[in-house]
Amino acid sequence: MPVIAQEQSRREAATLAKNNDGGRERAGAPAAPVADARSREAASKKILDKQSIDYLWRSGVAGGAAGCAAKTIVAPLDRVKILFQSSNPQFAKYSGSWVGVANAMKVIYRQDGTVGLFRGHSATLLKIFPYAAIKFIAYEQIRSTIIPRKEYETPIRRLLSGSLAGITSVFFTYPLEVIRVRLAFETKREGRSSLISICKRIYSEKSYRRPAGVAAGEAAAGTAAVLHAPQSGMINFYRGFTPTMLGMLPYAGMSFLTHDTCGDILRHPAIARWTTLPQPRNAPPGKRVPLRSWAELLAGGVAGLVSQTASYPLEVIRRRMQVGGAVGDGHRLRIGETARLILQERGPRGFFVGLTIGYAKIIPMSAASFYTYERLKTLFGI
Repeated sequence: MPVIAQEQSRREAATLAKNNDGGRERAGAPAAPVADARSREAASKKILDKQSIDYLWRSGVAGGAAGCAAKTIVAPLDRVKILFQSSNPQFAKYSGSWVGVANAMKVIYRQDGTVGLFRGHSATLLKIFPYAAIKFIAYEQIRSTIIPRKEYETPIRRLLSGSLAGITSVFFTYPLEVIRVRLAFETKREGRSSLISICKRIYSEKSYRRPAGVAAGEAAAGTAAVLHAPQSGMINFYRGFTPTMLGMLPYAGMSFLTHDTCGDILRHPAIARWTTLPQPRNAPPGKRVPLRSWAELLAGGVAGLVSQTASYPLEVIRRRMQVGGAVGDGHRLRIGETARLILQERGPRGFFVGLTIGYAKIIPMSAASFYTYERLKTLFGI
């Protein structure tokens, strides 16, 4: 009996040990998948290196695509606005009202059809993709340097980050902007200029620099003694560059500042439930929750409104300087001379010619640009 009892005890102990081992195995079965899932999630939440090639190309593609989408939406209005700003003789009579805008678009459509409304748009896309890509890349890089942590987030730093980003992008893409404006400025039905021919024409145009203190009438009368030697070449592709740089300071700075500030307001806890979306799983740590579509469009639209108002007078001066070789006597006007000319022709209101159509263009363009950029950033996980 003792032997039988011992054998039974050993069997019970073995059964108990087996059950315990099986229980541990069953309890631990999901441990490996759970650990893998957690490790994957932790990997996706790693701190982004904004100086990495991966981040640069993602933000560049997102910015370039955003710029192209925005410009395509407003291309017809952009064509009419350029004709108004540059005082094209055929279209000057239509400026100043929405009826005039509609009439100008009808004239363009009758002359050239739908293609006429997108005149110069190929050059626009050629310019806008690198411009927008460089602008958004520069903003992210400059912002990460000037605002390394949350406690450094101030309106002045945001404004400075946007202004420097705008200047950087303009510096590298300005010749393409001059080509686009000259293509859009043409309205003649015969002998359309191709992209190559307009580049050759701009390059070979002889422009003159009038010495300070010489009256415009003397130069117009052909007094060669008061004119400096004619200039041509690559400098012609930078007509209006100085007012562009000056205008970009308030434009890009106020655009990014206003967009970020509107984003802060729309993400306020009191209204966040109606204005924000859940944080995506691939979002990097520290990234703000995305806004709903209507809220993101609103923030971008307000940013466009504010930035356009702040920079518009300098934009008008820039357009007049850019088409200087296409109208007048070829004299390259300085900023002050151009401003005086506009003041003499139209008075103070001349600096705001086309502002209404400017609002109609910039608000949807800015809204579409910021919306596309933010959505692509979310898609790319940056």
